[in-house]
Amino acid sequence: MTTSAFVTVLIPTVGRAELLEACLASLRRCAPAPAEILVIDQSAGPEVAVVVARAGLPARVIPSGPPSIGRALNAGFAAAVHDRVLVTHDDCRVREDWVEVGSRALEQDPERLVTGRVLPGGGDPRAVPSTILDEERREHRGPRAGHVLYPNDMAVSAAAVRVLGGFDERFTTAAEDNDFCYRWLRAGRRILYEPDLVVWHRDWRTPAELERLYVRYWGAQGEYYAKHLRRGDLTMLRFLSWDLVGAARATGARLRGRPRWTDARRGVLAGLPAGLLRGFRTMR
Repeated sequence: MTTSAFVTVLIPTVGRAELLEACLASLRRCAPAPAEILVIDQSAGPEVAVVVARAGLPARVIPSGPPSIGRALNAGFAAAVHDRVLVTHDDCRVREDWVEVGSRALEQDPERLVTGRVLPGGGDPRAVPSTILDEERREHRGPRAGHVLYPNDMAVSAAAVRVLGGFDERFTTAAEDNDFCYRWLRAGRRILYEPDLVVWHRDWRTPAELERLYVRYWGAQGEYYAKHLRRGDLTMLRFLSWDLVGAARATGARLRGRPRWTDARRGVLAGLPAGLLRGFRTMR
């Protein structure tokens, strides 16, 4: 008989039924199994409910909209039965011990947010954004640590998320994770990078889609910087300088023959300035 861990798993989705089906199948192989799975659906279509109904898991659909990962996560944390919450995305598959590792890490220290390894999940690994392969465990403290949260692979106390005010729902494309990570660290909390907490991120975008995605990512990053600069937080200038150095290095890599679509830093100059301006107007 399969045992269950008293954890809730959150999976935000925008209706990518085939990807979601593979994600749920990987959770079905987990031992122990999660006691609850919440699929937060922002697609407004019927496909997600069909996939969840036939998954054979303790899963239910939470409708949420309009699209915003921050809004989806807040809805999930509000609905979670269990305080220990694990989060992945619909385009990821989790390792068989993912629930066990995440649950154990929170049991050992419920005040700490845990994030982990995100590996390429097949296809061309250069086409998979936001991966981390590091096998060394480490703990991050203080807001200058940077953006160390991988939101498709994390474990956290729902109560702690609510105390911090949840995710900022104004970020509709990206950067809600970096904003939350920064606020978490600035509040004196810690983030553990646990390499044994493993997910695989799928390759499903075309090169042209990746290039557009990176411009949107950096636009959202600009909004995040503007939000905190408006409050007089000059730490954002430190992050901005890192990004500009990264953009310069990406240009050098391009001159050496690296394809544009394989390097997220190529979106900095196209997306970041416009995002900053937009953020100064809207992030009041």
